[in-house]
Amino acid sequence: MIEFRQVSKRYPPNIAALTDISLSVNKGELVFLAGPSGAGKSTLLKLIAAMERPTEGSVNVSGYDIGRIRPSGLPYLRRNLGLIFQQQRLLDDRSVLANVMLPLIVCGATRSDAERRARAALDKVGLLDKAPMAPMMLSGGEQQRVSIARAIVNRPQIILADEPTANLDREAANKVLDALKAFHSVGVTCLISTHDEQFLDTATRVIYLDHGRILESWRRATPQEIA
Repeated sequence: MIEFRQVSKRYPPNIAALTDISLSVNKGELVFLAGPSGAGKSTLLKLIAAMERPTEGSVNVSGYDIGRIRPSGLPYLRRNLGLIFQQQRLLDDRSVLANVMLPLIVCGATRSDAERRARAALDKVGLLDKAPMAPMMLSGGEQQRVSIARAIVNRPQIILADEPTANLDREAANKVLDALKAFHSVGVTCLISTHDEQFLDTATRVIYLDHGRILESWRRATPQEIA
């Protein structure tokens, strides 16, 4: 579903964000991108979302060559992606429900269908009771879970989460991670960047980055595979 072949990304004047990255992610995998700040995790996710283009090498996502994709093809690629950022970017001038409905309205869904699906998404992250509230009235962890609901309301094939638990306390961070794992459990491919080593204890696949290079990559066998 996702493949990087000898990918490098440089920013002017000649700052290397990623160097010679090769990796593949299969459909339905849950992958943690680990490493310190500045390791290249965010850049890697932006390449998958076609927010950046590779300087060298190729990035293929669901059959799209990111380096060659035309602007007209971006909406079709991104309909299959759920994007979750460290900064929630929720709109404070509308309700939680309206925030989650927005991606569907933009894509042409009727208001009744958008509301039905947005309520279902909020229910999945345990926040249906917060639907009429303004985002600013929620805690940081609740706002991040609203961001997850907004990201999955279009039923994406891939979720990209960039440090989704940063600046949250442990309890709130665990709820955010549990929500992401719940979507992975029904077949959604998830890539989650984090510098929190505690989240890697139960991970089945981890890719460690540092200074734009892959230092280590490992995959733990699942209980089903062991059986």
